[in-house]
Amino acid sequence: MAGDPILLTTNARRYKAFFYCNSVAFVASLVAIVLVQTDILVRHHVLEAAMILDLFGLIGAYAAGSCRDVKTSIYAIALAGAVLVYVVIHIVFFTLDHEDKKDDDKANQLLEKRRKRLLLFAILAATITYQAGLTPPGGFLLQDDKLGHHAGDPVLLFNYPLRYKVFFYCNSVSFMLSISLTILLVNHNLYRPAIRSNALFVCMVVGLLCLMVAYAAGSTQHLKTSIYIFLLVGAALLVAAGLLLVFLLKKNDSDSAAQHTEQNQEMKELEVRNGDKEEREEAEEKNGDKELRKKEVEENKEERKKHERRKYLMLLGILVASVAYQAGLKPPGGAWQSSENGYEAGDPVMHDNRRPRYLIFFYSNSFSFMASIVVIMMLLPHWLPNKNKEEWEKWSLRVMNWTILLDLFTLLVSYAAGSNRQWKTSVYVVALIFAVLVYFAIHMTLSCTVCRPKSPQSSSEV
Repeated sequence: MAGDPILLTTNARRYKAFFYCNSVAFVASLVAIVLVQTDILVRHHVLEAAMILDLFGLIGAYAAGSCRDVKTSIYAIALAGAVLVYVVIHIVFFTLDHEDKKDDDKANQLLEKRRKRLLLFAILAATITYQAGLTPPGGFLLQDDKLGHHAGDPVLLFNYPLRYKVFFYCNSVSFMLSISLTILLVNHNLYRPAIRSNALFVCMVVGLLCLMVAYAAGSTQHLKTSIYIFLLVGAALLVAAGLLLVFLLKKNDSDSAAQHTEQNQEMKELEVRNGDKEEREEAEEKNGDKELRKKEVEENKEERKKHERRKYLMLLGILVASVAYQAGLKPPGGAWQSSENGYEAGDPVMHDNRRPRYLIFFYSNSFSFMASIVVIMMLLPHWLPNKNKEEWEKWSLRVMNWTILLDLFTLLVSYAAGSNRQWKTSVYVVALIFAVLVYFAIHMTLSCTVCRPKSPQSSSEV
């Protein structure tokens, strides 16, 4: 019957395994969301157990629905076990000489921040890789052919089996890594040594690299284009390095100007200074405690500001990476389902009908995805040097901020090129961007003029 799942007809047992595992994961997640406000369930860790059931249901659904033979399903499930075994071995090996020490509040807060960033990455990877694994690029065969291929099998598997295997296993590794990370981050006793020993950061880097390889293998069927995609990573790094160099040059100019003004102030102070040293020392002792307290408060404020900026940059990077990954594997216009009339099955339709428009969409989308992955890699670990750490962190956050802005701009370009088929409509889409910016400018101008706060002189006169 039209509308029935093809997998239910070709392999009923595999479809039932996928359907019930996916349904268990969905229902368990909804129940956990509804009951998260219940204090009794939170105290007895019932919701954590429900979430672990949810994650294992996702693993079973992915293993059953992403492939068509039992051996590949076993390999997919074994990847999750391999990740957990690696993390345990990494923790044991790198904590042999570790002595148990009571962490202070600052260390606990830093650990919790790292945990949240890792959890954000796990959510990103699990979301996009689960969908990409169940609906691979190129689509599925709609009916059996004369070559022995069955309906419901991936088109890319028969046209380019090596490329499909690279995509499948890289996507599966990233998915199983994200699920394993989520399971480890639930348990308080597991994630603390795992984060301290950098085991989860290693898993994170491997997962991001696998995402890049899966995108390069699944978004195109040509090796030369896949190489161009990896060259975009170098382009993103060059952009970040160029922005950092610009900020450094500006910083050196401002430092020289500030040093010159400080020297002038010191000369003036030496001329004016006539007070007694002992009186000044007593005053400094009295004001010393106040200055230390003020300094601690200012440092805490700066740390919170940096954490908030890193968090919102992480969220923007996750947004860009998720939409660009899905759009790259599922290009606009779909893919050819059969090799007829000179077209190759699995190739994007838009690539053959409107090649210039497709190239603009593809490379803009690919640069946006690769640059966002680079930003996420830079945000998750604390890789900055110890010397002048605050300055390096401030400059790196500025570079990441501008890189995210460039990601969003290229995402707009890919949307304008891929969302329609006429250049006039693409111009209208670009015009909408400027219209929104003009609206913001008008709104800010009116808010500054109409809602301007009263000056102190006018308030005193009143």
